[in-house]
Amino acid sequence: MLIQDKQQHNWKPIIKKFEAVLGKNGVVQRKEELITYECDGLSCYRQRPALVVLPRTTAQVAAAVKICNEYSIPFIARGSGTGLSGGALPLENSVLIVTSLMRQILNIDLENQRAIVQPGVINSWVTQAVSGAGFYYAPDPSSQIICSIGGNIAENSGGVHCLKYGVTTNHVLGLKIVTAEGEIVDLGGQIPEMPGYDLTGVFVGSEGTLGIATEITLKILKSAESICVLLADFTSVEAAGASVSDIISAGIIPGGMEMMDNFSINAVEDVVATNCYPRDATAILLVEIDGLEIEVAENKQRVAEICRQNGARNVTSASDPETRLKLWKGRKAAFAAAGNLSPDYYVQDGVIPRTQLPYVLREIEALSQKFGYPVANVFHAGDGNLHPLILYDNSLPGALEKVEELGGEILKLCVKVGGSISGEHGIGADKKCYMPEMFSAADLETMQWVRQVFNPQGLANPGKMFPTPRTCGEAANSANFKQFEGVERF
Repeated sequence: MLIQDKQQHNWKPIIKKFEAVLGKNGVVQRKEELITYECDGLSCYRQRPALVVLPRTTAQVAAAVKICNEYSIPFIARGSGTGLSGGALPLENSVLIVTSLMRQILNIDLENQRAIVQPGVINSWVTQAVSGAGFYYAPDPSSQIICSIGGNIAENSGGVHCLKYGVTTNHVLGLKIVTAEGEIVDLGGQIPEMPGYDLTGVFVGSEGTLGIATEITLKILKSAESICVLLADFTSVEAAGASVSDIISAGIIPGGMEMMDNFSINAVEDVVATNCYPRDATAILLVEIDGLEIEVAENKQRVAEICRQNGARNVTSASDPETRLKLWKGRKAAFAAAGNLSPDYYVQDGVIPRTQLPYVLREIEALSQKFGYPVANVFHAGDGNLHPLILYDNSLPGALEKVEELGGEILKLCVKVGGSISGEHGIGADKKCYMPEMFSAADLETMQWVRQVFNPQGLANPGKMFPTPRTCGEAANSANFKQFEGVERF
């Protein structure tokens, strides 16, 4: 159950205060307009906020947060609303602070390889701004053309290239944040190593529970001298999984290494029509090698040999930008393509050790058969970050509950083999009841202490990330998601 604010407010004077700070165009209050903000990418749960405010500056964010504190109103930060764990799901009688108008790239410093951006800047805009000078921003979620940097900070997003280059936290030098009490604080700085506690590391991935980032200093990278993408197709998932392990064991760290099963291959070809993915393959492996030209040439041959030794039927490669983009296009569109297979889908993002890939995929197939729902698998094979997409029809009574239970069993399986319940989508409202599967009561209590230091009144994104014992005790064991009591199911 998400914590619902049952306090009744006289909203007229509150709205006037927000309008004084943000202007009338910066406050959304009409019910029909609030529909836009009633959910994030986890669209099966919806709740309209009382108000939406649209700040453009750090000072306006701080003022909005202080108004919420003055009236003890819960507030939730939201970027582009592409999150998949319900992290930006509003509460009843809450204020949604939306940073989508904070979209300025404030500074680009190529000599020191950094850029300062506001949270509403779209992920791909950063690379577009520096690519002409031969630089790029490495974290690249599949939703990079629409997701915002602020949301990436909240969820510690990854992407195709996180195997070699790391996730968002590895590319954040510093942050200007507004705390849960409306104070403006600088964390980190302009250089990679700062003395003192790593508060930047604490904040990245905190899912809006510690405050709101308003300026982000990002690390940008020099583009590689040479890049090559290989596509290998296999007649078994086990063979593709073995190739993943053997490539890493050979000392090769690809820029990205992705796997798709037959279900996903055909879904992508039906929608995107790349004509690159063989429809009869049980699995395909996409491997991107980057670096110095001589290094890429050598590793390209070694990767191809490893794939063939593991039974790959065909291995093709591309070095020109246009063909490389075409090979990646299907993988980037996999989630969207799943929407063409079924009226609804439910996605998880558990993480497992690479060596457990064949076993876990067999178990997921067994769970699919047991629950009676097909599961398409597409994932970051190199770092074991799974993205099982469970296909279902939400119009059928009881379907969502069964699908949630199936998703919960997949997460428990990931933990069982030494993995995690999330790699990049965050915990949010969706997975908070599974936190005890990974962490002891003492672990969770320690995390709550950190939250209370930053967020003493509990107003910043309440009801997210952590289980509440009186409502989540049973859900952690039965996947009965009663934590959404009071929130509409769709």
